Amino acid sequence: MNLVIWRHADALPGEPDAARPLTDPGRLQAAVVAGWLTKHLPGPYRVIGSPALRARATAGALTPDYEAVPALGYGLESATGQAVLVAAGWPDGQGTVVFVGHQPTVGKVVSLLLAGVEGKCEVFGGSAWWFSNEVKTFEKLNLLRAVVSPDLLHPM
Repeated sequence: MNLVIWRHADALPGEPDAARPLTDPGRLQAAVVAGWLTKHLPGPYRVIGSPALRARATAGALTPDYEAVPALGYGLESATGQAVLVAAGWPDGQGTVVFVGHQPTVGKVVSLLLAGVEGKCEVFGGSAWWFSNEVKTFEKLNLLRAVVSPDLLHPM
């Protein structure tokens, strides 16, 4: 299984928080990372994440087929890393799932996949972390395949 953890691109400040749109640079961030994902990810893929406008807009650069999952929300009521893994079907699911979300949830998932515990891990806005779960030497391992950041793909 492949799992991509993608933090939403840069958004405007404001209220209500759920309705914050992407900035012009944020739309470019989403487009360049989506372009990289389209070129490299095995398809087809399922895209899930936060119902917030900025997450939906980030995902929209990749596909119009976005499954907003209210339980994977944002802010003080942010989801646990484990909740994201369950929604994605990790590690026993098939194919590829892209999760688009917010801090601190995105960092919790990355920490859980890298270290086995939900810790604090700051994830750069608009960046995507690609993990796979494969059997190596008779055990399933979480493998970090790639990390892409919009400013490395396209100088902003």
